[in-house]
Amino acid sequence: MCWNFPTTLKHTFPSPWLELEKTLAVRVTVQRSQLFLLLVFIILSAIAAETEDQDYVALLSLKDIWQNTPPNWVGSDPCGKGWEGIGCTNSRVTSIMLSSVGLTGQLSGDLELLTELQTLDLSYNKGLTGPIPRSIGNMKKLLNLILVGCSFSGPIPDTIGSLPQLLYLSLNSNYFSGQIPPSIGNLTSLLWLDLTDNQLKGPIPISDGNTPGLDMLLNARHFHLGQNNLSGTIPPRLFSSEMLLIHVLLDGNQLNGSIPSTLGLVQALEVLRIDGNALSGPVPSNFNNLTNLNQMYLSNNKLTGPLPDLSGMNRLSYVDISNNTFDGSDAPPWFPTVQSLTTLKMENTQLQGQFPVALFSLPLLQTVVLKKNQLNGSLVINPTHSNQLKLIDLQFNSISGLEGKEAYNGTLKLEDNPICGLTGDLNNYCTVSFSSASYSTQNVDCDPVPCSSDQNSSPNCTCAYPYTGTLSFEAVSFSDLGNNTYYKILEYSLMQSFNYYQLPVDSVSLTLSNSTTTSSEYLEMKLKVFPLGQVSFNRTGISSIGFMLSNQTFKPPPPFGPYYFIGDQYEKYTESKKSSRSSIVIEVVVGGSILLLVILLAGVYVLYTKKRAERAIEHTSHFSQLDQSSRGGGVIKVKGVGWFSLKELEKYSNHFSVANEIGSGGYGKVYRGSLPTGELIAIKQAKKESKQGKLEFKTEIELLSRVHHKNLVSLLGFCFKKGEQILVYEYVLNGSLKDSLSGLHGSRILHDPSVD
Repeated sequence: MCWNFPTTLKHTFPSPWLELEKTLAVRVTVQRSQLFLLLVFIILSAIAAETEDQDYVALLSLKDIWQNTPPNWVGSDPCGKGWEGIGCTNSRVTSIMLSSVGLTGQLSGDLELLTELQTLDLSYNKGLTGPIPRSIGNMKKLLNLILVGCSFSGPIPDTIGSLPQLLYLSLNSNYFSGQIPPSIGNLTSLLWLDLTDNQLKGPIPISDGNTPGLDMLLNARHFHLGQNNLSGTIPPRLFSSEMLLIHVLLDGNQLNGSIPSTLGLVQALEVLRIDGNALSGPVPSNFNNLTNLNQMYLSNNKLTGPLPDLSGMNRLSYVDISNNTFDGSDAPPWFPTVQSLTTLKMENTQLQGQFPVALFSLPLLQTVVLKKNQLNGSLVINPTHSNQLKLIDLQFNSISGLEGKEAYNGTLKLEDNPICGLTGDLNNYCTVSFSSASYSTQNVDCDPVPCSSDQNSSPNCTCAYPYTGTLSFEAVSFSDLGNNTYYKILEYSLMQSFNYYQLPVDSVSLTLSNSTTTSSEYLEMKLKVFPLGQVSFNRTGISSIGFMLSNQTFKPPPPFGPYYFIGDQYEKYTESKKSSRSSIVIEVVVGGSILLLVILLAGVYVLYTKKRAERAIEHTSHFSQLDQSSRGGGVIKVKGVGWFSLKELEKYSNHFSVANEIGSGGYGKVYRGSLPTGELIAIKQAKKESKQGKLEFKTEIELLSRVHHKNLVSLLGFCFKKGEQILVYEYVLNGSLKDSLSGLHGSRILHDPSVD
């Protein structure tokens, strides 16, 4: 037998069925078992090639929609050519990580073709807009969906609940609207849910037997739903003792009703923020069962009843229950028992009676804010107060005396107390002053060097283009913002993470502009990350750094609590010349090796099939020789196959109009056409990089012209003029490859790329 495959088979026939057509076109006489094994091999190989092609089609669709894609997104092999931001496993695309690269455009519905994709991180591209396509639900292997700090809008599609393996869902800092899809409750593997800082509204969904809800996320560690427009109550069924939550952030919404007592069942809880809502009623009495709780924000609600009992909460460091209408009461007995307390804020909480002097003895205490209450008597600051105490704010109370002020060198605010009407040296305490704290990373034992206007000097005194952004810490456990030790620990922790993951980072710089936090009480710091050994990062470096921060791979020191990062667009990309030369050398060596291997295999193949080919040639005399006298370099003449002029095919396809396009593939595009007789035809036009030589094209037509089978479409003609290589088939509608493999309808096979 003879297998006369053209050398450009892959590009000419991207569909497995066209490979099958080409193979069946050769008349063979082999044993049935040999033919069966060969067909199985061809089908499996073609299916593998088709899945790789669909990855390329999906990325090509994104490239067509987006602007500012990486410049090396060229060619038809994203994995083999190492497209920046694209990660592959076994020639399949498994990750897309493109942070802060300035992408603009929308998401394509063709994303669903990336069936092996596990990570999609497009964070910090403000130019990405529009909705998330519903087809996202078809990407069944997705583990990380991270779209932080973009401009996506519209409702979150409920199909997101069809991603069974999803671990991280971070959609914060966009413009998503509508309700939280109840289907998210189907994501039983989910660990991290972050929808902070959007425009979401409506109730928090819970299951009801017919529809899912967030109460089903028993493995989740994080509910970050703050800074939205959520309304209704916090459903009691949202929480249970089976949950593993450590962060519950519902701050800055429009939630009402009472705080459910079921929240006290979540024993792992470390951070609770439900401030900035319209919650009412008493604080559940079982809250002191939350013995792992570190930060608790209940401020700016309408809570009533007695002050919450926080005794036994030995890890509690930050408490803010300000601006609620609790019952008037003296200082609660638990004040001096919470030994880990750094910050106590109880502004406007109807506190009355003598100030509790014992409170100052807590060893870690930094800040006490009890203003706008009815505290009276003398304020006594004993010599044994915490040496970390930096602020005592008792404005708008009824304090009439002060003792022990000489032992205290921090800030004391007593404005609008009776004591300020007395004579004496009290001006420093009775005049409102706005203290501020600032921090900036210092140089490391070096003298700063002058840099150009658009470069920055790093802490190691080198000029470079840093990657910048803002770190927002949502629940810090300290309030002494003037203590530089915290920021130095944060810098050290960042560098440890960058080094651990072998990212090209030389140093980091942090800046705190003042001591005031945002309206949401988030602590914001400007971050600069400097490149190692060069003046700029490349796109891979930026995306890797962005992913470490967007995916929460970086874990900040415990005092900083939960955070999110919003990166700035990075524009000063560079590539190392040495790396570029090395890449060229590697490509040449690898390419040469592959070429040598192909030549060797081709030689073996030729020797092995020579005799078979000679016999097969006897049966392939359907064609005349090239007519070299024709203008244009020769015309192929094929017995039994029509020849069409380019002008005719343009007329039949309405000048290859988009409206007549029925698909595309690795070979080129396919158009629907109509002959003057009314007969429909399929016109397959090769793209430039898929074209062959005249002899190869002739051989291809020879093979296809001899295909006569009830399940194969017939070749009607061809065009080989003005550089074009076009094949014309009879037009037959069909379904997908899967349909064809299943033998549905007994229909004939036509390569229609629109169903690939």
